[in-house]
Amino acid sequence: MKRLSISFLMAAACMLTAQAQTKNGGISPDMLQEFQKAHQSCAKEKVLANAIAGMSIDALAKNYQVAAKPIDSNFSIETRKQSITNQKSSGRCWMFSGFNVLRSNYMAKADSVAIEFSQAYLFFWDQLEKSNLMLQGVIDTGKKPIDDERVRFFFKSPIGDGGTFCGVADLAPKYGLVPSDVQPETFTSENTSKARSLISSKLREYGLQLREMVAKKQSPAAIQKEKTKMLAQIYHMLELTLGKPVDKFTYAFKDKNGRTLGAAKEYTPLSFYQEVVGAPLDGTFIMVMNDPRREYYKTYEVEYDRHTYDGTNWRYLNLPMEEIEKLAIASLKDGRKMYSSYDVGKLLDRKRGYASLDNFDYGSVFGTTFGMDKAQRISTFDSGSTHAMTLTAVDLDADGKPVKWKVENSWGADSGQKGYLIMTAEWFREYMFRLVVNKKYVPENILKAYDSKPVMVMPEDPLFLPDE
Repeated sequence: MKRLSISFLMAAACMLTAQAQTKNGGISPDMLQEFQKAHQSCAKEKVLANAIAGMSIDALAKNYQVAAKPIDSNFSIETRKQSITNQKSSGRCWMFSGFNVLRSNYMAKADSVAIEFSQAYLFFWDQLEKSNLMLQGVIDTGKKPIDDERVRFFFKSPIGDGGTFCGVADLAPKYGLVPSDVQPETFTSENTSKARSLISSKLREYGLQLREMVAKKQSPAAIQKEKTKMLAQIYHMLELTLGKPVDKFTYAFKDKNGRTLGAAKEYTPLSFYQEVVGAPLDGTFIMVMNDPRREYYKTYEVEYDRHTYDGTNWRYLNLPMEEIEKLAIASLKDGRKMYSSYDVGKLLDRKRGYASLDNFDYGSVFGTTFGMDKAQRISTFDSGSTHAMTLTAVDLDADGKPVKWKVENSWGADSGQKGYLIMTAEWFREYMFRLVVNKKYVPENILKAYDSKPVMVMPEDPLFLPDE
């Protein structure tokens, strides 16, 4: 028998590989020829390819006719301005937006006062509470297999810095608030990724140990004792990175020019919360959303998706955009800002601080269309709530319909429109998702719908990702 040459064997192997790649739906040579025929190279295509190779897609797709027009910054209804904050490299937009609402409400009562709350202080408690939520969730599901969907939920993301207004509503009444200059930011509070990664690794390690205790049928008391030891280590890690939470402090309020107003007083975080906020937040507001995939005027609750184990699940009333707009307008007319969230990365001219469906024309660049509607984008994870901002203004036409909206952002005063973003009414309807509004601006029929028994949904749903 003749020995087969190495070149023959290699050629045969390549043929087998090609056949394997085209089996059951793979890309075949015939398909590649079709691709190439569909887009024959021409001078125009070469120019376009060179342009894309040498500049950003956004720069190429930018509608310069829109960009050349000045942005109309006049609003018929606008709340009082306040200092712009900066979340830096963190996912705490939900806290910044929530705090913007709280301090605005307080300053509406105390007109000359200017105040900012410490994000570092409440973030400490948020991270500790989320750690406990993860560990207790692992205990609760300890008898389920490791690849169970709910078990995987806890291990996949043990702790994050995203969230919603529900986190502010649960954490602030429990732990109180402090002024920002009493407990300032640390490097880690403004750059959260590394500490979050390390704490997540530790929580996963602890989670496996707790599952082993459950499997060995150790007593609930022994398991809870071990969990407490674990949380003590997490507490220590948070102390080192975020600073020890203050337990009492002396503080004098100041006006917007930095002048002291009255004598300094001694506070605890809880007594300070009582003075500047007062009543518990839970029960004073409703959270509404726009999800065209689901039935409107129904309430939905996200299982296990909350900031504290013993806190409130995210709960939303699903409404058409027209209803959400009415709620927002009613609140703004009374001078009240609102927590709101968006898919902020879509069609945003970040430099100009302007969100419009006409900002970019990606279809012309690639010779195609991007034709999914809002429901389809949500269903396919193409769009969803990614960032919380504070709704501050609306411009109405002669018929009382919104023309554009304005939000207070947390990317610093140098971003966008001096810290604000302006969005067209059309963009708002496509990429706005959540709104938190005081119940006094909500009609009776909508309150009744909100109080109905919620439909439980899973946290893996594409719309129920935390705002960051």
